[in-house]
Amino acid sequence: TGHDGSLSTVHANSPRDVLSRLETMVLMAGVELPVRAIREQIASAINLIVHMNRLKDGTRKIVKIVEVQGMEGDVITLQDIFMFDFSKGLDEKGNYKGVIKATGLRPKFIKRLYDYGIEINNSTFLEE
Repeated sequence: TGHDGSLSTVHANSPRDVLSRLETMVLMAGVELPVRAIREQIASAINLIVHMNRLKDGTRKIVKIVEVQGMEGDVITLQDIFMFDFSKGLDEKGNYKGVIKATGLRPKFIKRLYDYGIEINNSTFLEE
């Protein structure tokens, strides 16, 4: 609708799969638009994809936070902002000990947050 501030859920296997599923839903609705136009609408409407996954230990964790950056040719571009670090392995109960970590990349849309009076410390995005 052109209004900022929406939240939704989609069942998908990855952030890239989210985009594919949204595109498929539009096509299944019978909308007569070229695929590129559908992708442009998706890319302009979504800022972030938060991907939660059920891990082998049975827990659900946020494993990626990805920024939707726009389009390059006919492809929607994504940038990983945060990723779950699996390198710490499992604890004695077989649960993952990892945490979500910054990739060191600052999202492009952060300026829009500042425009709305939301300040986020730049250290939030520093890679550890």
